[in-house]
This record gives sequence, structure tokens and C-alpha cells, in this order.
Amino acid sequence: MADKAYSSRANRRYLRRRGIKAVIPVKKDQAAHRVNRSSKGGRPPVFDRDAYKERNTVERCVNKLRQHRAVATRYDKRERIYQGTIDVASIRIRLRHPAT
Repeated sequence: MADKAYSSRANRRYLRRRGIKAVIPVKKDQAAHRVNRSSKGGRPPVFDRDAYKERNTVERCVNKLRQHRAVATRYDKRERIYQGTIDVASIRIRLRHPAT
């Protein structure tokens, strides 16, 4: 899932080569340009609105995690230790806001 800023043809091609399904909305100017080119403009890329709505949830979660200094600056050098730091931050967030 990505923002409209990443809706370029090159980014979509990069994701496609790696077997990743792109969930990126098309910019209005890109859509208008495609319409102006008529049949040469090609098909519009597939866009799953329901999957894109999940992006907001993920962004809010990452922002909450980044409020913890050790997660945001990544003081820990080893992956296991950093994962533990993320786990502790997640537990603290969950205990602080049990309903969300």
C-alpha cells in the first residue's frame, strides 16, 4: 500500500517484477492524461479501495510505535533485541489504550 505520490509507472513495474500487488491510487492528472490518449493510454491500474482503507490503520500503529524513543531511533543493533523493543512498546500501547 502506498500513497498517490508513488503511483508512477516505474514504481508499479518494480512491484510487479517482485510479485507484489500494488494498492496505490491513481493521481487525477495521470487518469486525465490516460483519457486524453484514448486507446493508446492503456488500461487503468487495478485499485482495491477496501485494501487501501487498511493503510490508515497501519500508519496509525507505526506512529504510535514511533512515539517510543528506542523504536524511533533504533538504538538496538541486533534484530532480536530490536524486535523485543517493539514488542515491549506494543504491550505498553495496548495496556494504555485497551479499547483501540
